[in-house]
Amino acid sequence: MIKRFDGKAAFVSGGSRGIGLAIATRLATEGADVMISGSQQKNLDAAVAAIAEKSSGKVLAHASDLRQVAGCEAAFTAHDAAFGRCDILVHSAGATKGGVFPDQPDADFQDGFALKFHAAVRLSRLFWPSLLASHGNVVMIVGGAARTPDHKFMVGGAVNAALANYSKALAGQGLIDDVNVNWVSPGQTETERLQGLLETRARNENKTIDEVRAERMGHEGIRRLGRPEDTAALVSFLCGDEARHIHGTGISVDGGATKGCF
Repeated sequence: MIKRFDGKAAFVSGGSRGIGLAIATRLATEGADVMISGSQQKNLDAAVAAIAEKSSGKVLAHASDLRQVAGCEAAFTAHDAAFGRCDILVHSAGATKGGVFPDQPDADFQDGFALKFHAAVRLSRLFWPSLLASHGNVVMIVGGAARTPDHKFMVGGAVNAALANYSKALAGQGLIDDVNVNWVSPGQTETERLQGLLETRARNENKTIDEVRAERMGHEGIRRLGRPEDTAALVSFLCGDEARHIHGTGISVDGGATKGCF
């Protein structure tokens, strides 16, 4: 049986855990050869094993620090050597830190931009010639804080807003080069990342994690927290031929938490 991504190769940054892992798994089960990247070899090895159990294609991993130019270049080189092409680029790496202004240090902002934003720019630049050749797809995972600023999550809001703006601009180049570019904004999703944010806010506000979780769900008026597979399903759709006319668009996967039209 022919699968929708047979013969295609995908690169997923941040693919060892959470939403990135779910995306890599979905693409692999639908026929793509996949390389995931991350900073911890142990997490990558576990992710490759988990993905391989559900797919028959080639699943590889590369460990490097995408905060650095050299790390992005090494990841690209490893992918190109393994597959010789790239049809799908998904940038899911980046875990910005919560904090309380004005106590939050510059280092938190610098780290957030280094991994979430600058890595996106560098990876898309490196992979662009291959994506142009394959008329491929780029999907950036952009946090919902890009559209809902929060004084307790300034780093994430600023970084993701910048990445959304960059993604829209990149889509303009994509129109010229026939490369589809979109971004997806997950809401509160059950990952280790969310657990860490809840712990930070609970500590800052002298509350329990359960209290913070309940407050956030109540404030957003959502029926449940998201699952990584919710985002993975949308990314898969956006990378398919049937979604080719969806271009330069940001789509929320947040259970209705974002109340504005834009």
